[in-house]
Amino acid sequence: MTTAPVRPGPPAPHPAEPRDTPLAPAGFEAELRELARSRYHDAHPFNVRMHRGELSPDELRAWVANRFHYQTSIPVKDALILAKLPGPAMRRSWLRRIQDHDGIADGEGGIERWLRLGEAVGLERAEMESGRNVLPGVRFAVDGYVNFCRLAPVLEAVASSLTELCAPDIMTTRLETFPVHYPWIEESGLAYFRGRVPQGRRDGAEALAWVIDRARTREDQLRALSALAFKCDVLWSLLDAVEHGGRPGSPR
Repeated sequence: MTTAPVRPGPPAPHPAEPRDTPLAPAGFEAELRELARSRYHDAHPFNVRMHRGELSPDELRAWVANRFHYQTSIPVKDALILAKLPGPAMRRSWLRRIQDHDGIADGEGGIERWLRLGEAVGLERAEMESGRNVLPGVRFAVDGYVNFCRLAPVLEAVASSLTELCAPDIMTTRLETFPVHYPWIEESGLAYFRGRVPQGRRDGAEALAWVIDRARTREDQLRALSALAFKCDVLWSLLDAVEHGGRPGSPR
């Protein structure tokens, strides 16, 4: 019997924790970064096996196909956050995130690049776009995140995006390990990972500065931390579903 992976990191801050004097910006930033580092899904057994070259082609295809549901939901959740943002400057900068994924024109953007990754691992584009093989656990986790961004206050919605602080490192790891362990994947299919390294650095730094500036009380800070922990759990749950929930096209 397979033992479920142990979730790393400290528990998410709970709203019942005492509210006292807010941490200074440097201390709060350190809290956010440590939470993201300790709970990020790079430590999930599926990602660990991926980066060691231990996944079969079918396992990689299952991940790419299911992760596509998350990729297509990114501009949707960003549009929901955009509608909450105060001020033109912040809205203009957040609009860029939607354009990064949807592209400025057909054939551009992160969603298109993920489809090309799917083709590079042997998936049919139309099958990915249909969503027929998205696992229930993946759909539940991703749709829960979209609903969180729809309903949460703007500070928490923005704070949930701070997994971007860790994204450049995991993308760099994939760029280094995929050509070694999965040489059957066409190199052009890795374009999504390359693009996300600079985008993640820019987006993570931008959102971090905004959250630090807007979290004026300790209660605000704790709610931001809780939102970030929730997003880490979404990514972790997505991989749980892929690891244990079957492969695209398999019987449910």
